[in-house]
Amino acid sequence: MMGGYGMSGGFGGGFGGFFMIFFWVLIIIGIVVLVKWMGNSSGATGQIGSDSKALDILKERYARGEIDEQEFQKRKRDLTS
Repeated sequence: MMGGYGMSGGFGGGFGGFFMIFFWVLIIIGIVVLVKWMGNSSGATGQIGSDSKALDILKERYARGEIDEQEFQKRKRDLTS
């Protein structure tokens, strides 16, 4: 007899062992891709929001009379390009 280990020697050998390793590799790759995707999506949203916020501040300064129209147009061009 083989001592209860069967033909695979107790380590899941053959295709079972391969698929177990393949499964865990896929899980790890999936987690890495998910983390990168979440990081990129929040970074992109933050960038768009910051541009919009800067333009809003510029409009407020122009409305309060802190800057003239020429300065407003110049800074608006800088922000949108």
